[in-house]
Amino acid sequence: MVNIAFTGGGTGGHIYPGLAVAIELKDLLKDLQYRIFWIGSSSGMDQTLVEGAGIEFFGVPSGKLRRYFSVKTIPDFFRVVSGFFASRKILKKNKASILFSKGGYVSVPPCAAACSLKIPVFTHESDYSPGLATKINSRFAEKTKGMIFTAYKDTARYFPENIRKRITVTGNPVRSCFRNADPAKGREFLKVSPNERILLILGGSQGAKEINDLVRSSLGGLTQNYTVVHQTGPNLEWDVPASEKYKPFPYIRDEMADVMAAAQIVMGRSGAGIWEWAVLGKPMLLIPLRGAGTRGDQEENALFFENAGAALVFGEGITSNELALAVNSFANDEEKRQKMAHASLMIGEQNGAKTIAEILFKACEKDGGNN
Repeated sequence: MVNIAFTGGGTGGHIYPGLAVAIELKDLLKDLQYRIFWIGSSSGMDQTLVEGAGIEFFGVPSGKLRRYFSVKTIPDFFRVVSGFFASRKILKKNKASILFSKGGYVSVPPCAAACSLKIPVFTHESDYSPGLATKINSRFAEKTKGMIFTAYKDTARYFPENIRKRITVTGNPVRSCFRNADPAKGREFLKVSPNERILLILGGSQGAKEINDLVRSSLGGLTQNYTVVHQTGPNLEWDVPASEKYKPFPYIRDEMADVMAAAQIVMGRSGAGIWEWAVLGKPMLLIPLRGAGTRGDQEENALFFENAGAALVFGEGITSNELALAVNSFANDEEKRQKMAHASLMIGEQNGAKTIAEILFKACEKDGGNN
């Protein structure tokens, strides 16, 4: 019996790529006796998303890792310690052969616990520069002879020399539903005709106030040439009625891949989710998350896609007129649209989920499932 543990969470950007790897790995393991389980936060969305994908879930306490002191630092420290011991108990009881981490602060205690049990740690970084969790987890991977996977080639330079030899560039894992998406099904779900142009606007699973406010102020210009499909998040603070040209949704889940396939352009933040857009070859309009509380990772991701020719990146303080002009320029310039779509697709050709799953499968074969 091969037992494979996964960890990561806190946001969809840390969970969905991990699920993509788990699904690919299941296919490789189908002729063997195996068990995949996930260690995530005992609070938040982790359990719902993981169990929704048919994977066994164990919740542990989790505390946020900070580079600065706050009133939450002390209680979060004790949550991290509790998460370590809870994770160690789970990994030992379930005889994990390897641990794959998709990141987020919840992943550090399980990776530390795996290292203490001499279980090989494999970890993936979605962003151009590694976050604190990945920097910590990479040391556990190095000590256990595991591996560090990165989405971008240049990410290796952010790690110490002794860790770089364990880095493999894979791109970002993307669920297979995006590679098999059907634009006709997306249009059917949206009740949009085959000839209608679609602008898909995303603010993440929780929405983004900056983007929502910008959509509200520029909606008249955006709908001149496009039907606007807008994932608003659950806490929209204003009410714009739906219409034939404006279709708001608090959250699009199972239908997202087909809806995205139907879109001509996609607009939103620049976290790990933009790799889903790239798989479908979508021109991108990016508004990176900036300012206090972010290390600038989204700006770095956005710059990479812009330099590759796949995206237009908007600076802080973009006006509604500037956004409307940019969006409508796509409607009138097919050559520009096609060039950006091609550049996007070239990035999305990397099948990170499959590459990582194949490496994990070989690690399981080597281990022999004898833990």
